[in-house]
Amino acid sequence: MNRSVHPVRYVTFSAMFAALIAVATAYLPHLHIPFAGGHTCVHLGDSVIYLCASLLPTGYACIAAAIGGCLADMLCGSTFWAPFSFVIKALVALCFTAKSDKILAKRNFCAMAGACLITVLGYYAAEGILFGNFITPVHSIPANVIQSVAGGILYVVIGLILDKTHLKKQIHL
Repeated sequence: MNRSVHPVRYVTFSAMFAALIAVATAYLPHLHIPFAGGHTCVHLGDSVIYLCASLLPTGYACIAAAIGGCLADMLCGSTFWAPFSFVIKALVALCFTAKSDKILAKRNFCAMAGACLITVLGYYAAEGILFGNFITPVHSIPANVIQSVAGGILYVVIGLILDKTHLKKQIHL
């Protein structure tokens, strides 16, 4: 933790990111992609988690991601997913680092692969636990990959724009 930044500032940014993650996941327009007899829904929530974890110290980013993902599930009426999202989204945030001067540091590019793996395996396990069957959840793997990749692409686009504005230096996190 950067000792020159007051902890209240981190808590404030964490709360703001938790709210942004929840809104971006639950309410902002989604892109519905027909896939494998059903559809997958691409939302902005994962890209906001990646951004949050690239700006805030790890603990604060994990808490914001966990709360934001959990709130999104509850707001959408999918409360049974909330405990799983709480853990999965916190683990996703662990992949990224805020220790670089840039949002798009080398580690954060690599982190997107780790985040995708955690998302896919986490929601596969969650679906298996919830429904008592670890064969059927295989159908959700491609949708979770698409969601993670789309979140990564959007994160890179946003990160490029914000890095050009030197956002990290301006907000002093």
